[in-house]
Amino acid sequence: MDKVKVATVWLDGCSGCHMSFLDMDERLLDIAGRIELVHSPLVDAKEFPEGVDVTLVEGAVSSEEDLHKIRIVRERTRILVALGDCAVNSNVPAMRNQFRRVDILQRAYVDTATDPRCIPDKVVPPLLAHAVPVHQVVKVDLFVPGCPPHADYIFEIVSALLDGRPVEDIPVRSFG
Repeated sequence: MDKVKVATVWLDGCSGCHMSFLDMDERLLDIAGRIELVHSPLVDAKEFPEGVDVTLVEGAVSSEEDLHKIRIVRERTRILVALGDCAVNSNVPAMRNQFRRVDILQRAYVDTATDPRCIPDKVVPPLLAHAVPVHQVVKVDLFVPGCPPHADYIFEIVSALLDGRPVEDIPVRSFG
């Protein structure tokens, strides 16, 4: 039997959802035996592959780089999962939406910096006007709320997807 091709992606977020994924501890071994992890910030894959069965996306879409990345991910993924509140509703990254981009960059790279005091133009991807949840940019198949979602909840969701069971039967409130 072929293994399910799984990917994880990190957009604008804190990596808490990936940490919660890792908090599945020994259950990761159960999952690892059933999947092929084809892309993740936890491994060294640079390019997002074709033919991914399930992708867990953490973070909001906040930059041109995020926008480009999520469009490629959606195009190459059968089931796209918005993992955590930043992906589901743009949560903390959306706190910047009340400010102008130039003011955010000025505060981060000039006002509070020691050296060098300049806004980088090469290594920081251009910000979008607003941080938005993933579903405002591409179709999302499954929403997994939480900041971050509890490891038990992530395990139940991933297990259900691997087994072909309906995820609607997994109550969110029973975890954490």
